[in-house]
Amino acid sequence: MPPRKDPDASASVPAFYGAELRFKREAAGLTLERLAEGSYRGVSFLSQIERGERRMPLDLAQHVDDKLQTDGFFQRRCEDARKARQGGHAEYFADVAEMERYAESIEEWAPMLVPGLLQTRAYAENVVRTSLPWLRPDTVEKQVTARMERAELWELEAPPAFWAILHESMIRKSILPPGQMADQLERILTVVRSAQGVLQILPETTAAHPFMMGMTKVMTFPDAPPVVYTEGLHSGQLIDYPRLVKDYRKSYDLLRAAALPPEASLAMIEDAAEDYRNGKPRD
Repeated sequence: MPPRKDPDASASVPAFYGAELRFKREAAGLTLERLAEGSYRGVSFLSQIERGERRMPLDLAQHVDDKLQTDGFFQRRCEDARKARQGGHAEYFADVAEMERYAESIEEWAPMLVPGLLQTRAYAENVVRTSLPWLRPDTVEKQVTARMERAELWELEAPPAFWAILHESMIRKSILPPGQMADQLERILTVVRSAQGVLQILPETTAAHPFMMGMTKVMTFPDAPPVVYTEGLHSGQLIDYPRLVKDYRKSYDLLRAAALPPEASLAMIEDAAEDYRNGKPRD
């Protein structure tokens, strides 16, 4: 059996939090299974927290403090870990941004906006300013910077396998001036090709399809169960219930079947980028 890899407690507040949880649990002589008993969380969830990959929710912190007799330590640190993990992201997205870095594969369905991992700064700024016009300029900058930093995972030695399905409308209806929209489409092509990813376009003529209810992200991990993230205008939901995750993945497979082949999809984006670059009107 290979030696256990302990988390680096100095890496971040969540990493310290997770290392402390493991120390307290082992000092109490409990396995992850025993610690999870009586909570609404699974062993894999606790394991990810110990590795600093997931935020501990308040209900679990209360359970852990009671089980380990830690005098409210983990409840008091919940807010510290939450702030550290948020880092410019909406609170409901903080866990997802952290988990992307550990994912073995990422599969995206984007019905209206280019996925954050593929966005240029100009596109991200436009999206944030348009959807949240009441934000202060410094807050907008913080959110945009956080979104750009997520894309650093493409520079990893072994980035996650990537598959994206985009609705055709997002390349036909520009939210940027033509030159900037060309930059955005070229950015998509660059990332997909450099990451050896797969991209498909769902044609506008497809009236009905399995994911008509909003964006969806599916992530798998080498040592943890897969999760699904769905998002609305001002909220998001991270789903790890196995049966629901399986249903989402089946729906994603059906969406793949409804989309254009990867070669035709990339060619469509190339043509659109060239048209924007040359100032040709889009249909």
